[in-house]
Amino acid sequence: MSDHKEPNYIGVFYLLAALTALEVGVIFVPIAKLIIAIALIGMALVKAALVALYFMHLKFEKRTLGIIALTPLILCTLLIVSLLPDLTGTTRESKHKETAQVENVEQVAEAGDSANE
Repeated sequence: MSDHKEPNYIGVFYLLAALTALEVGVIFVPIAKLIIAIALIGMALVKAALVALYFMHLKFEKRTLGIIALTPLILCTLLIVSLLPDLTGTTRESKHKETAQVENVEQVAEAGDSANE
C-alpha cells in the first residue's frame, strides 16, 4: 500500500475555497491596482502549490519530481519578466518627431496670424 499518511482533502478543499473567496474580496478593496495584482498572483501561486502538493501527490514524491514540476513555473516567470517592457503598451516617440510637430504647429499659427493682418 502507500507509505504515507492520507492527506486531509476536505481541509485542502476548504482552504482553496477560502483563498478563492479572498481573491474575489481583494478586487473590491480600495487599494492600488498594482497591490491588488500582486496579491492575486500570490494567492494563485499558493493555490497552485496546494493543488500540486496534495491532489497531484507531489508532497509525497521524491524531490526530483517536484523540481521537474517547478521548472516550467520558473521559466514562465523569467519569460514574463523579460518581456514585460514590451508588454506595457507604451509608445515611445523620438525627440526629433516631437520637435518637428511643435515647429509645424508654430508655423501654422504664424501663417494664421499673418493671414489675419
